[in-house]
Amino acid sequence: MIRHTNGPPPPSPVTRSVRSGLGADTGHRAVMPPIHLSSNFLFDSPGVYGKYDYTRSGNPTRDLAATAIADLENGCGAVITSSGMSAILVVTRLLSAGDLLLAPRDCYGGSHRLFTAEAERGSYRVQFIDPTDPAVLSEARALRPRVVWLETPSNPLLRITDIAAWSRLSREIGAICVVDNTFLSPVNQRPLEHGADLVVHSTTKFLNGHSDVVGGAVVAADPDLLDEVAWWTNAAGVAGSPFDAYLTLRGTRTLHARSRIHEENALEVVAALERNDAVRRVYHPSRRDHPGHDTARRQQTGWGSLVSFELRGGREAVDAFVDGLDCFALAESLGGVESLVAHPATMTHASMDEQAQAAAGIGKGLLRLSVGIEAATDLVADLERGLCRVEAVACQLV
Repeated sequence: MIRHTNGPPPPSPVTRSVRSGLGADTGHRAVMPPIHLSSNFLFDSPGVYGKYDYTRSGNPTRDLAATAIADLENGCGAVITSSGMSAILVVTRLLSAGDLLLAPRDCYGGSHRLFTAEAERGSYRVQFIDPTDPAVLSEARALRPRVVWLETPSNPLLRITDIAAWSRLSREIGAICVVDNTFLSPVNQRPLEHGADLVVHSTTKFLNGHSDVVGGAVVAADPDLLDEVAWWTNAAGVAGSPFDAYLTLRGTRTLHARSRIHEENALEVVAALERNDAVRRVYHPSRRDHPGHDTARRQQTGWGSLVSFELRGGREAVDAFVDGLDCFALAESLGGVESLVAHPATMTHASMDEQAQAAAGIGKGLLRLSVGIEAATDLVADLERGLCRVEAVACQLV
């Protein structure tokens, strides 16, 4: 689109997000776009059809969601999949037998399980690394990976990886740099702007934001790479449903507003945890002593609302802490309006064996919070009551 220099300036990302898809209904001029639930579309004659023929291959509602998410990430386009894991799966279809995938050793447990299983069956090779270590970045050149997989901040310790540095290396050696941006969303980080080739999202999380959709997305910087991912999405039959795409599109309209409250609450939670003796360590990129704090400040536009912390007392302390929480539901997932608490060792990363968990730094006393948009005073009070229960248990054991 050509913009005249004397015209109005382009709208901000916030405005584009809120207004995404508005007025797309040319049939009835509805303000909000309709849901196209049809599984099939009419042919003009045998072999002659319009933009859509079958919803697995293409759907108007899904395309609106893809356009909105691609715009948020400043990508050339996006593919909407049935889950975050299917988004990861179609990206790994870019690998062939013998190709090497480099992935963080502390990546999401589901990603670790998929990469390991596919490597065991010979689909490709995988090597788990610490991408935050400058020495590993240097050594990776000789490994000649086909795909470099980054997760920053990582799950669950929120380690920060330098996207620009790994993107430069990937370009030099002909690798594809993929960033899982689920933990921050494009409000707080846009990896393509730092040189990444692909961005992966579990749209289940912040993009939808209401814990009522399971979905995924892959955003590309290059049209050819997008076409290849889209081909695999269609061939594997893992495209997202129109209804889920509609809900996700609805969720993106409030993403910026929600993210602001999420982060404000998270900073209050971090401060409360820092001042409590029952907490051994707090993990959040906003902390000056957090590994990668300076990198996060450079490549992120916000700190995010995931907070992890270690309790003194291990598993017994965890049980005491979660038993009685009112504002933090014990459940997996993240990024919804409601606050959640998860125990990575037995929940999100349970598929990793003890050795893999130890290598990733996941201990029995580690908890991960997804801080919601409730009143911060209620969230802090709930956590402080939980920490009082931890201290009471500790006294009984002395």
